[in-house]
Amino acid sequence: MNLLFDSHAALWWATDDPRLPERVRVAIEGGAVGAISAASVWELEIKAASGKLRIDADVSERLLASGFRPLGITFEHGVAAARLPPLHRDPFDRMLVAQAQLEGFVIVTRDGNIRRYGVPVLWD
Repeated sequence: MNLLFDSHAALWWATDDPRLPERVRVAIEGGAVGAISAASVWELEIKAASGKLRIDADVSERLLASGFRPLGITFEHGVAAARLPPLHRDPFDRMLVAQAQLEGFVIVTRDGNIRRYGVPVLWD
């Protein structure tokens, strides 16, 4: 199983936050491949720079050290995200949906709006 982590899930993984469901940890420890989109890293860094989020650790380094695969944004991802129906207003989340659809990922997120796109989600 290939897992694409939403920004909050990636942050919680990197900081060993107990809000990340145990089943996500078990999936990774059982061989699932974790990925982090450039969109999620961008979102976290924007929030940190604006003061809306305090990040004590280098999340990107911790994710890469944990074996997470970085996922860049391609033209195809951009087109697919732009063409999604307007079920979700967050452009970062729309990018994750497009990437999951095109690359065959299960999204790790607590955001119920993402499920409205019919993409597989691992959370509860």
